[in-house]
Amino acid sequence: MDIDTPPVEVRRAAMHFGAIYAVDGIDLSVQRGEILGLIGRNGAGKSTLFKMMLGLLVPTSGSVHIEGIAVTSPAFRAIRRRIGYLPENVVLYDHLDGLETLHFFARLKGVPNQQCLEVLQRVGLLKAGRRRVRDYSRGMRQRLGLAQALLGTPSLLFLDEPTSGLDPEATRDFYTILGDLRASGTTIILTSHVLAELQDRVDRLAIIAMGKLQALGTLEALRAKTPLPLTIQLRVASLQLPTVIQALSSVHGLTITTIADGLCLHCLPARRMAALTAVIALGDEIQDLQIRDPSLEDVFLGLASQTP
Repeated sequence: MDIDTPPVEVRRAAMHFGAIYAVDGIDLSVQRGEILGLIGRNGAGKSTLFKMMLGLLVPTSGSVHIEGIAVTSPAFRAIRRRIGYLPENVVLYDHLDGLETLHFFARLKGVPNQQCLEVLQRVGLLKAGRRRVRDYSRGMRQRLGLAQALLGTPSLLFLDEPTSGLDPEATRDFYTILGDLRASGTTIILTSHVLAELQDRVDRLAIIAMGKLQALGTLEALRAKTPLPLTIQLRVASLQLPTVIQALSSVHGLTITTIADGLCLHCLPARRMAALTAVIALGDEIQDLQIRDPSLEDVFLGLASQTP
């Protein structure tokens, strides 16, 4: 494995099903040790792109290379053993227990059985290892699916809606595991419709729309591409409201609305300092303030609504 070779390299990749362009000319390079969030509406092409990168679908045109090897090459078979994959819908054998399930996947991957107990403990299922999978909750099944993806210490992980069915505590533990894996050099690509989860937990985001790569970059970079206002919420004593409104009305590019305990200001990022300077000048007339930048959901809806 050449550390200088991007673990994932997609070049003008397309996948057509008759007249349907599920993936339409995507270029994407993922860096080693990176967590990339792949987001898009249902039917945008995310799952198809996943399957192309896993070698399960042969591109209609273009190329997909994993660790420098084309997914269409016979040599890719050996590379696939170093890949972990958690599909969106985890299908497991109900008559097996959790440990037996991992033993099954370990044989498929050529992994020693002793790893099975280690990954069960890592995902918090060690005590349930001898329970039948049919008695597992949805969240437990999801964690068992993650456990099989972690077998073999993969250098590359593909996770499709991995937190589906997980409670908040399990979701936090899941992202802790991902952080540890990233620190050890594992490259991770994941999809999620729960954008608030991804916002502070991925290095970059790729937005897919109608089979095309709509935008790629950090959250800050994507915010810069969308003319979305930030929000400054002020808590103001009711007696001071007229004075505060009058003082702020002269600030160019500032929209002011009244809320229950004060004011809500909206302005473009370029006017942030002008707005804050005006607010600070009001001194004790302002009891508190909160600043909210556009969320990932705001950015996604803004970018995804544009024509690719």
